[in-house]
Parts: sequence; structure tokens; C-alpha cells
Amino acid sequence: MRVLVTGGAGFIGSHVVTALRARGHDPVVFDVRTDPASDVRAPDAVRAALNGVDAVCHQAAMVGLGTGFADAPEYVSRNDLGTAVLLTAMAEAGVRRLVLAGSMVVYGEGRYECAGHGVVRPGPRAEEDLAAAWARATGGSAVSLRYHNVYGPGMPRDTPYAGVASFFRSALARGEAPRVFEDGNQRRDFVHVRDVASANVTALESDPHAGALTAYNTGSGIPHTVGEMAEALSKAHGGPSPIITGEYRLGDVRHITADSTRLRTDLGWKPEVTFEQGMREFAAAP
Repeated sequence: MRVLVTGGAGFIGSHVVTALRARGHDPVVFDVRTDPASDVRAPDAVRAALNGVDAVCHQAAMVGLGTGFADAPEYVSRNDLGTAVLLTAMAEAGVRRLVLAGSMVVYGEGRYECAGHGVVRPGPRAEEDLAAAWARATGGSAVSLRYHNVYGPGMPRDTPYAGVASFFRSALARGEAPRVFEDGNQRRDFVHVRDVASANVTALESDPHAGALTAYNTGSGIPHTVGEMAEALSKAHGGPSPIITGEYRLGDVRHITADSTRLRTDLGWKPEVTFEQGMREFAAAP
């Protein structure tokens, strides 16, 4: 299968490309990092890239919380407009298989159980309406993999858009203690990038559900706290122990973890890299 991988030179995209090749597929990298003309917002470039393609794995995106509201236009341009341009070009080219990077942030805070108020659930979050509409209109199939906290070799470092694992790893590389916000007990689902790449390939190889968008949580299924992750990295790296700072970052949620049962049941995928293995590898990775 010939697969166009947008963002194929990025952190997750590059691992998807490697996984596709390992399974005998032919990935085509489309990424501004390797070719400035390969911008997913450029209709002509996207149309040309789709020539002879059987499926698309859409990883090109601007991620992270950003540095302020001034980032909003760039996020909308890269993520919303870029996806719209891609979907339009796919419809024109007759390419009907799409697997795209989703995010856990669609859930917001999730459901809580309060001793005083019982079960509390914030208001609903928007689904990926654009991709769902594309699948219905074209008869294509779209799978959205809702990534949780992805980490591993090749993570971007020292930018506002990098994940917390990258910040801790960079601190250790400088000989500094990782700085853990709040009390360190925020629960997350840390999933290794190779497992995420495997989930993408598995979704591309699965039987399509024509005219539908299917969303799957993509995580390890085993929650760990941010403090536990910092401790594991520090121990594996041989660096100083983490410092609990009590600071906080606006926009963060307290706990967000994944139930990936449906992805395992429907597609037969399962994560292979344990938390302990992954942290040992990441602590030593460039």
C-alpha cells in the first residue's frame, strides 16, 4: 500500500514511516521540514503528492499549548485549514482511506466523582466534525487516533510545544533536576511513540468502515503520575532527583487517562513497550 504521510519527518510521523516500511508498505513523506513546498495548506502541492496514493496518514499539525492567544491564527491555519485542504484534495483524487492524528484534549477534564456533589461531568466537547463530514460525503473511511502523552526517541526539545517528558529529559541532559509542577500527582497515560506508530499502521491495514469516522483512544492503558515519570527518568539517567515546585500552567487538566479497550478489541492492536522499558530507553536516547 502506498501511503502519504503528512508530517512524515516529525516526531510521530517519522516513526510511522519506519513502521510502514517494516510492514512492507511504501510511505511517501510530505513535510515542510524536508521540503518547504510540502505545506499541507498548499492545494497544488497536496494534489501532486496524492498521485498514485492508496491512503493518507495525516500527522501534520501544530501541537502544544503555545505561548499565548496570539498563536491561535497559526494553530487554526495549520490544523484546521491544513486538514480541510487535504480532505478536499483527497475527495478530488478519489483517495478514500484516512488515518489522522487526534488528541486526548477533546475530553477536557472528563468525569469526576465528588463527595459533595456526586458525579460531575463538564459540558460536551466537539467531535472531529470536518473529518466525519468528509467520510459521509465521499463514502471514505476515517480513523482518528486520540493520542495521549506520547514520548520516546526523537521528541522535540526546549520549545513551548514539547511534551513534559521532553522538558524533564532536557533538564537531565543539562545536569539539572526535573521541575515537576503542582504536587506531581497529576495522572497521565504515557504511551511510547513506537506503539503509536504501530497503531497508525494497524488502522491503515484494517477493514474500512465506509462513510464513517471512528475514533480510538491511543494510550498504554496504564496511568502513571507526572512525578512517577520524572522519578523514573531521573533514576534511569543517573541524574538529580525531581523537584516538586507547586507551580502550574494555565490550560492544564488535573488527570487525563485513556481506556484503549476499543482499539485493542476492534483492531487487535496492543502496546508493546512498558513504562519501565520506555523510560530507560528515553533516558539514554539523544
